[in-house]
Amino acid sequence: MFERLWGYEHPLAGHMRRLEQELDELFGGNASLTGTRDIRSLPTGTFPALNVASTGDAIVVYLFAPGADPKQLDISIHQNLLSISGQREIAVDEEATYYRRERFSGPFRRAVSLPEDADAERVEAKYLNGILTIRIARRQSAKPRQIEVR
Repeated sequence: MFERLWGYEHPLAGHMRRLEQELDELFGGNASLTGTRDIRSLPTGTFPALNVASTGDAIVVYLFAPGADPKQLDISIHQNLLSISGQREIAVDEEATYYRRERFSGPFRRAVSLPEDADAERVEAKYLNGILTIRIARRQSAKPRQIEVR
């Protein structure tokens, strides 16, 4: 942000980034001076990241979980709440000294509220290249329909 103002790395920029990190930690990742986060953002490091998209025909959830075993994923819908849980294990070299470990390892769970017109009977899930794609169809009765006048 500050590089754009002055055209070079201003000494104040490092201090502002540090302040932003401290605010993120204090407020659980919801404060940002340079990003586009909003009040629904999750803290940095939340695993797995997900995107939710909506079309006229379906709600599509993309869960970015590389290294997760797709056979170990548990996906369920109950009262319009999509729940996804699983586990990702990262091998650790017991003889190495780690100075930093940022890859998430262990159990995870994410939940997404679905709209009222989500059809829990018509759900497809596939896992490819570390991305779990869940497509939940919308109920036909909820779709607008054209009525012909005679």
